[in-house]
Amino acid sequence: MRIMIVTDQYPPMVGGVPTVTHGLAVDFANREHQVWVVAPNYGSRDTRTVEDKVRVYRFSSFEWPAYEGLRIPFLPFVPVRNLIKKVDPDIIHIHSPIVLGNIAQILAGGLRKPVIATNHYMPTNINNSLMSEPLIGKYLSNITYSYLVHFCNRCEYVTAPTQTALNLLYEYGLRAPARPISNGIDLQKYSPGARDLAVLQRFKLPTEQPLLLHVNRLSEEKRINVLIDATAKIKSNAHLALVGTGPAVVELHAQVERLQLQERISFLGFVQDADLLQLRRAADLFVIPSEAELQSLATMEAMACGLPVIAANAWALPELVHPEENGFLFQPGNSDELAKYIDILASDTAMKQHMGEESLRIISKHDRNNVLEEWEELYRRLAIEFHDEKERRKQLRLARKNRTAIPKELQNVQLPRIRRTGDLAFDQKQGNRRWRSKQDDGEKQ
Repeated sequence: MRIMIVTDQYPPMVGGVPTVTHGLAVDFANREHQVWVVAPNYGSRDTRTVEDKVRVYRFSSFEWPAYEGLRIPFLPFVPVRNLIKKVDPDIIHIHSPIVLGNIAQILAGGLRKPVIATNHYMPTNINNSLMSEPLIGKYLSNITYSYLVHFCNRCEYVTAPTQTALNLLYEYGLRAPARPISNGIDLQKYSPGARDLAVLQRFKLPTEQPLLLHVNRLSEEKRINVLIDATAKIKSNAHLALVGTGPAVVELHAQVERLQLQERISFLGFVQDADLLQLRRAADLFVIPSEAELQSLATMEAMACGLPVIAANAWALPELVHPEENGFLFQPGNSDELAKYIDILASDTAMKQHMGEESLRIISKHDRNNVLEEWEELYRRLAIEFHDEKERRKQLRLARKNRTAIPKELQNVQLPRIRRTGDLAFDQKQGNRRWRSKQDDGEKQ
């Protein structure tokens, strides 16, 4: 197939969305599909390169002040239109509903190309300090989700990495056919392994103490300050390793110094994948206090390495962390409860082993190969339906133009708008029916 991926977040930007979009592009290319990526360039020129068999078209952009690392392209309508016409993709998969995603969605309608949108965004990802204000936060959240849903309803199909993420869109009026599709995890790459003391020594981490691992962007909405507070309260001698960079790093360092935790907490900064894999295998448990996760790749990678997880009971994290099965959930922001669970797991080897095994069982449902096959099936189904619909319209136009008999199969047929037709609409009806039944029961799906 000819697949075009459109995203405002792509490497060298670091984060969940760049990892997902890059992984999909490379994996599809390795499965013998032709793949094009449309993304911002970190400079003043448009560029065209081939990276890991993927054709990457980058457009000049500037940095958005409200979100470190996010680039805003200079509205390249004509170049993107020319690219779509030249590439003639079977499917356009949009991962960012901002500049490039909007341009691609608008142009795809006129060029008769099917569009899938995947939502990775929460309002707190954009500006957590504003979202934390009750009145302003509610107002901005309504505006953000109204915009997201309006964008999604103009697409042929919508996905989100979890049911929790999809339900957020349903709450604000999503009508397009939709279903959750996991970001997936490469279970061949991420797997349990022997504890490598050399990697601990290289990062100056203790080898005789329980090791707590946290991997995430160091930003306000990730609530790493709660984890640092909990570390000050634990009774065990566990050591915390923080992996990642971000705008909150200065404040977090100051918090550690204020609490005099320099000997118990290590900031590792950016860590290469190979070393990070060894760190996961050397850790005793994974902790994530974030209140802004629509899935969490870092948690999935830790689970695939056989780690138990302590997570905030927020958004989509409970879909991965099942209390007293593969870890514990604590009340968001409650450092006392988090400290209690850390002490429980740090001192109970048998529980850690059992919960680690449960993590492996739960994460097996997110195997990357199965996810890629699910995407391919959806791409093919949508592309075929779109092609067949265009052919039926073409036949009908020719019959009317030539004043010939309308083919029997087109007689008395009210051809719908080209978006959301055929068996794909069944997914939307079924999804909405399930959602309404859950609401009737007073339960949020």
